[in-house]
Amino acid sequence: MSVAATPARALTIVQLIPALRAGGAERSVLETGQALVKAGHRSIVISAGGRMTAQLEAEGSQHITLDIGRKSLLTLGKLGRLRSLLRELKPDVVHVRSRLPAWMGWWALKGLSPRPHFITTVHGLNSPGRYSAIMLRGERIVVVSQTGRDYLLSHYQKLDTTRIRIIPRGIDPEAFPYGHRPDEAWQKAFFNDFPQLAGAPLLTLPGRGTRLKGHHDAIELVAELKQRGIETRLLLLGVIEPGREAYVRELQDLIKARGIAEQVALTPQRSDVRDIYAMSALVLQLSNKPEAFGRTVVEALSLCRPVLGYAHGGVGELLAELYPAGRVPPGDRERLVERAAELLRVAPPIAPLQRYRLIDMQRAALALYEEVAA
Repeated sequence: MSVAATPARALTIVQLIPALRAGGAERSVLETGQALVKAGHRSIVISAGGRMTAQLEAEGSQHITLDIGRKSLLTLGKLGRLRSLLRELKPDVVHVRSRLPAWMGWWALKGLSPRPHFITTVHGLNSPGRYSAIMLRGERIVVVSQTGRDYLLSHYQKLDTTRIRIIPRGIDPEAFPYGHRPDEAWQKAFFNDFPQLAGAPLLTLPGRGTRLKGHHDAIELVAELKQRGIETRLLLLGVIEPGREAYVRELQDLIKARGIAEQVALTPQRSDVRDIYAMSALVLQLSNKPEAFGRTVVEALSLCRPVLGYAHGGVGELLAELYPAGRVPPGDRERLVERAAELLRVAPPIAPLQRYRLIDMQRAALALYEEVAA
């Protein structure tokens, strides 16, 4: 499937985001840029840069380095530069994906003529208030789930619903093929690096090094399963990152105190998540606060791997639709252990995905740009 088509006219789209290091919003920037280029449009991203910049540029988008996402008064000094860039680039649409870049973009557009269209995407369930309300100033307000839409309407009752568009994130089924199994060479290399993960079902919790992602619950889950005579292994994937050293030490102390140091591995972000998910008996989604979407839920289910997660926010929404057997009441550790034991014994079958495809998200994004530019 392809998003390439001859557009009625070529558009210039500028996306604003703090940086391109990692994360779902950042990945959506790349995927949108890829679709724009394939469709014959001009794609530009303004951010502080990061490891994903090389891929963005390799796929045909232009990147301009400007730190517009740092929460500092110094960031306001970049406003003149941003306004000059937008005046020079003459975009048809400025698409903002985070609150501080949204404020910067909104102020930078003042006085520009012709004024570009302004679109926002609310990727998370931001704390309501004046700072977050900038995301409601878009001519179109994109949310990534029904959960996101409901959240906005519950906190901003006067919001015009006709401006809201639900465009869920999507994954490429070819990148996460149904029934995929990693080859022997990958498995050998993986277990050479992490010998403590061999010999029992692998539980994988993907998530940044933040308390919100539920790492403590995952550790307690493995310890409780062990007490019940059920041996498992745990991979905390992506938890090691700069600035989170104290948190990682806290997790390591808990792992040692629970007597499972020989069953757990902690890693930085990795590029082989497809193979890791495919090797996992369960992929965990245990965020202790509801999130707007649960991309890893879709990725794992696309591979035909069971997902166990707390049934709130976007994760709960996805599990209710795609894999109800994986739902557990938020924070209910006892039920979490019971459900994990059940799924490890016999997991219900998983049907191939028919929704949440990357092509669907890209087509919806292009249609939205063409709608406002028309």
